[in-house]
Amino acid sequence: MIYSQVTRLPVLGDILKGKHQFMDQYLSGKRPSFSNKRKKINFTLVLILSGMIIAGLWFANEVYKPDGKFEPLFLATPTATRIANSYLQEAQAYFDAGKIYDPNDRDAIDAYRDALEQNPKDAETRAELARILTYSSSLLSTHEERVARLSDARQEIAQAVEDAPDSSNVQAIRALVLDWSATSVATSQEERQDWLAEAEQAATLAINLDPNNGLALAFYAEVLLDQNQLGQAREHAQLAVEQASELMDTHRVYGTVMETYGEYRFAIEEYKKAAAITPNLTFLYIRIGVVYRALKVYEKALEYFDMAVTINQTNGVQDPLPYIAIAKTYVRDGEFFVAALNAEKAVEFDPYNANTYGQLGDIYVRSRNYEGAVPVLKCAVEGCTAAENEVGGVAVEGLDLINVEVAYYYARYGSVLAALSRPGQNYCPHALEILGRLEDVYGEDPTLMSIVAENEAICSLLIESNPNP
Repeated sequence: MIYSQVTRLPVLGDILKGKHQFMDQYLSGKRPSFSNKRKKINFTLVLILSGMIIAGLWFANEVYKPDGKFEPLFLATPTATRIANSYLQEAQAYFDAGKIYDPNDRDAIDAYRDALEQNPKDAETRAELARILTYSSSLLSTHEERVARLSDARQEIAQAVEDAPDSSNVQAIRALVLDWSATSVATSQEERQDWLAEAEQAATLAINLDPNNGLALAFYAEVLLDQNQLGQAREHAQLAVEQASELMDTHRVYGTVMETYGEYRFAIEEYKKAAAITPNLTFLYIRIGVVYRALKVYEKALEYFDMAVTINQTNGVQDPLPYIAIAKTYVRDGEFFVAALNAEKAVEFDPYNANTYGQLGDIYVRSRNYEGAVPVLKCAVEGCTAAENEVGGVAVEGLDLINVEVAYYYARYGSVLAALSRPGQNYCPHALEILGRLEDVYGEDPTLMSIVAENEAICSLLIESNPNP
């Protein structure tokens, strides 16, 4: 039988207590009483109190809002603060996906910046941001954008060094940032040498702090390469791969060294290893394609450029660089029409980029489309209004004459103007003005000066034959 209540049996202490109470009553003359008197329970009061408790609990869990709605109390904040580590995981995911920099959407750079807002003194994370900023500069089309991006990288790595001067990784990445600044955006030979010297010091310190740091060895090899110390560069690059074969950076640098040596197939092998580690970084595929193009294996070159296009499409990134690479490959193969189509696609993606107009103009010149080249090269060299821009349809600011690539746009533009000059349509005065600016800045460059001399001769003949145009 199962009972709903178990009867409590008396224990020895209770028996003795009862006995003493009985004796006390007996000795005092009181009649012992064995009755068990209890107060009556007020069930009405119990119900009222119970109701009040339930109502209180309900109200404690609900908060009245002005709009007449109730919101549960003690719920978690709808937008809980994320921890820095979650941002780092997000940044790594973006990096692995190849989404280093996307001006129209969230990317790895954004995630690293958010992580640093949570922990501003995390020098390793700040150094990693500087590394990503440096690599992302290769995805930018204009010189001005690259200057700004690498300046940002230098600021970030300077702060990281201040917070953790004895970190081998921080010093190694400082070497990378300064080396790329020296070779990409240095405004003078003196500035280039200064940055390379600082990069070498940072790489040396990084290796001294940790002789087995593959990242430090790799970036030191890159600095040595840019200082034309090819033997030492190769030695350190090979050692870097042996120490840290799991890093994309070591294989990328080793591939760069082998490419400089002219060992193209070895370079391709290393670039492919780097791409296998981080399979969505478009600049690696572009580099592989460029080396295949140097080998005149155009089909393979186009295959890897197309991989970069596909990755960008997947990530929603409208990057003109793979299309420019494709266009240049078709030019090498004599397919000028297809080359122009791809260059025009690059302009469509980045219509304000004067450098892209320069690339397109060069393709037009190579395909002997001189009339089409003039307005495009004008946008690149002098700038153009939206009405003058027959391809992009927007106003474009011309490029400053600050590097050799732009210098060749000037040479192309001046040459086309001279070539199209004839009696009654004399562009030579304008051509000579453009070529004169080129001579002022690059008067010591024999190749460019031969172009200037050739076109000055063309214009001189025209002037001689038509003294009174």
